[in-house]
Amino acid sequence: MEELKVTNGDISLRVEVTGDGPTVLCVSGWPELAGSWHNQVEFLSSHGYRVAALDVRGYGGSSVPTEVARYTVKELAGDVAAVAAALSDEPIVLVGHDWGAPIVWNTAIRHADRVRAVAGLSVAYVPATGMSLIDVFDQVYAGRFFYMLYFIRPGAPEADFGADLRGALKRVYFGLSGDAPLNCWLPDAPRDATLLPLLPNPPDGRLDFITDADLDALAASFEHSGMNGAFNRYRALALDAAESENIIGAPVTQPSCFIAGERDPVRAFIPGMDSYADPGAACTDFRSSTIVPGAGHWVHRERPAETNAALLAFLQSLD
Repeated sequence: MEELKVTNGDISLRVEVTGDGPTVLCVSGWPELAGSWHNQVEFLSSHGYRVAALDVRGYGGSSVPTEVARYTVKELAGDVAAVAAALSDEPIVLVGHDWGAPIVWNTAIRHADRVRAVAGLSVAYVPATGMSLIDVFDQVYAGRFFYMLYFIRPGAPEADFGADLRGALKRVYFGLSGDAPLNCWLPDAPRDATLLPLLPNPPDGRLDFITDADLDALAASFEHSGMNGAFNRYRALALDAAESENIIGAPVTQPSCFIAGERDPVRAFIPGMDSYADPGAACTDFRSSTIVPGAGHWVHRERPAETNAALLAFLQSLD
């Protein structure tokens, strides 16, 4: 593995690079680091690809600015475009999970010359509408708890997670996994509730898809960087709409695919609607949708074999 430092203005971005061949850049989401892609890096590099994984702005070895405005999806897409340019003179393939998915979808639109193809994991592409997603969820969950509305409270999630960071991360990973009770991430609770007491712990105290060493490393990274940058991405949702006026309704035109877990609560964020029903609706060259049985939100960690097979098939479809 080679470690690179890429700059985008005053932002420094840490990138891990493995293998040789066509370049694939993996972009993680909340609350993960570049290392979350280790299963994909090992597999795809062994199949002839050069695989890069990014510590997103606000995480790990990348810059952690304090201002909320530095975490809009436009800014983060600019980071990915800068990394893509540093990795290759030619367009590259982007793979994103969780927040990484909207970031790579937006990079494909805002920096089309840098993107050969795009794969979204867990979050399907939804074109900009001109309305803030926070306003949408504020209406949908009127008077009820929703985790994004909790995450935007100034300082509250940082304090709650900081009281037992490793334990909080374990609850988050389990609560969003396919092993947890279905949709326990979406509890019926009052708006002013806090997240962590609403989440179950793993029955045996362990996570089947993340080692104790990996969890220790993640907690240590957040002990060093803090979680303010991670939560600021949610706070910046209120600013995204104003920066998206020129791309309202824009489709993703590059070859694309979607991969997600059958039991991922993201598919039930809007009550009565399955957001995985037609994930290619706003993509003009959509190649495939893979819904992995039994998996939850961490599909690339929980079911690496199925995820890797779907990614490889997509990459081979580009040749």
